[in-house]
Amino acid sequence: MKITGVPFTTTDWSTITPTEHAGETGKAFWRTVHAGDVRVRMVEYTAGYKADHWCTKGHIILVLEGELLTTLQDGREILLGAGMTYQVQDDGEAHRSASKTGAKLFIVD
Repeated sequence: MKITGVPFTTTDWSTITPTEHAGETGKAFWRTVHAGDVRVRMVEYTAGYKADHWCTKGHIILVLEGELLTTLQDGREILLGAGMTYQVQDDGEAHRSASKTGAKLFIVD
């Protein structure tokens, strides 16, 4: 990732209107800002959320609250708690997110 053409900026996430994204079960609420070609999001999953698709986009994900279960298409499962991250490249391992308890994430992609 190369960040160019982005002046120093601050974000008050509470002022960003969330967009709702239905999962296979549950919902995700995204607060999104764009910094050049980089998308930065604060995402909240409701309890019982499960993504409705396999994702191949690269991300850096930090779990701020709750637990995030990430399943890789090859069957591996990774459980992340608050303070944990994962990194994956574009077109790397396909992955799918879920959360039994709900989770709040900070995502850069």
